[in-house]
Amino acid sequence: MTYHHKNIHINGVEISPGNNAQVSLNWYQLPTKTVIEIPVYVFRSEKPGPVLLILAGMHGDEINGIEIVRRLITREDVKNPLCGSIIAIPVINIISFLSGSRDLPDGRDLNRCFPGTKSGSLGSRIAYDLMNEIIPQIDFGIDFHTGGAKINNYPQLRCVFNNKTNLDLGKKFSPTLIINSAFRDNTLRKEAAKKGKSILVFEGGESSRFDYLSINEGMNGCLRLMKHLKMVDIDLPNNPTVLLHKTSWVRAKSSGLFHTSKMNGSHINKGELIGMIVDPYGEHQEKLVAPHDGYIVGINNQPVVNQGDALMHIGIEE
Repeated sequence: MTYHHKNIHINGVEISPGNNAQVSLNWYQLPTKTVIEIPVYVFRSEKPGPVLLILAGMHGDEINGIEIVRRLITREDVKNPLCGSIIAIPVINIISFLSGSRDLPDGRDLNRCFPGTKSGSLGSRIAYDLMNEIIPQIDFGIDFHTGGAKINNYPQLRCVFNNKTNLDLGKKFSPTLIINSAFRDNTLRKEAAKKGKSILVFEGGESSRFDYLSINEGMNGCLRLMKHLKMVDIDLPNNPTVLLHKTSWVRAKSSGLFHTSKMNGSHINKGELIGMIVDPYGEHQEKLVAPHDGYIVGINNQPVVNQGDALMHIGIEE
């Protein structure tokens, strides 16, 4: 593949090949007149190559992704790529990060605000800046996410299997689990795809908690991808990867206290006991059995559950 090697422009700043820079994507003013900037780091080789975006903090409480990007941009081999360029945004949703919340102050989810507008809501403006200042200049991207409150996601990469570029990038990232995940409307991944840019979504751990397995897997996957793109020279073997073509949730048939002895990420067989729901008074217990063969890709860590709650996310091979 031939890569263009031209200057990168972000918010009026020009970064030529061979140079590094820290720039602001944009700035936003809080009601207190406090000005908040979104820092963007650019690391460029003199040698032509792909432009890779690494992005985290789309939701302000998804700390694992932020830590992955932080660790990557402190590495000398990432700061000085052998070819191409790396654009890193450790915290895109800086306002929600400050408040430790998933959503923006107006209740909107930033990852449902794409492609955004110049004069819309705060989320819409951040999305617009990302889509117009950054996305046109990249070749590929990785968007780092974390499971929601209570849901602990086993480290996994989400991509569209019928998009060859997307799946090839996923295999080069080489995580333990790759899940076939259709595009959702108004997300960065879908809007970037419309512009011909492949974005992989990495999920790992749960919000507001460090999960070091997820942090290490996310960082190593990113370095493996950079190695395949010849951006870094590092000896990092590939993981055996399992492709999961679809997923389903095991839900609580009754309310009570949820127990499981199964580890996140483990393989399960259809009909196998995977958990129990008991009531606090010792009068009732309900067995949960695996509806099909597969892998546990996410577990609800909340012990007290209501009827219908999602308890375990099961990934299914073809």
